[in-house]
Amino acid sequence: MAARLDAGPGAGVARPEQVAGKTGLETLQAMLRGELPYPPIARTLDFMLLEVDEGRATFQGTPGPAHLNPMGTIHGGWYATLLDSALGCAVHTMMPAGRGYTTAELGVNLVRAIGPRAPRVRAEGKVIHCGRQLATAEARLYGPDGTLYAHATTTCLVFELPKQT
Repeated sequence: MAARLDAGPGAGVARPEQVAGKTGLETLQAMLRGELPYPPIARTLDFMLLEVDEGRATFQGTPGPAHLNPMGTIHGGWYATLLDSALGCAVHTMMPAGRGYTTAELGVNLVRAIGPRAPRVRAEGKVIHCGRQLATAEARLYGPDGTLYAHATTTCLVFELPKQT
């Protein structure tokens, strides 16, 4: 997946005309095919979108030395960002063309420290409800052996995107 993403436009932000008329799901699928840039934060924090479907998004991340806190463990913000990405992209898959969202509330529960036995983790996000004004979703962060490291919920505000002229 990393090779496909880097073979495309790489990290960046899609221009409005590149996503005009696309649903959120279509936009994320185009990103996975390497037709649209992927967000620069994914490179910074060493994670990537792996798959999307209606109401679902899966990310994979590799925590490393750059993500350590002063105590030498993976910073809670790294967990939160990976989970927020899975939550937000799950909601994004539900957006019709011309609609957007933003995180209004994010709750993260860290249940276990990520140690050397988990060289890679996956965050799986799933929409619980998506309406005209609000969407809610939940996500879980797992290790390769199925160990749960964290779980999260979000409430997103849903809105009409400004018209492009």
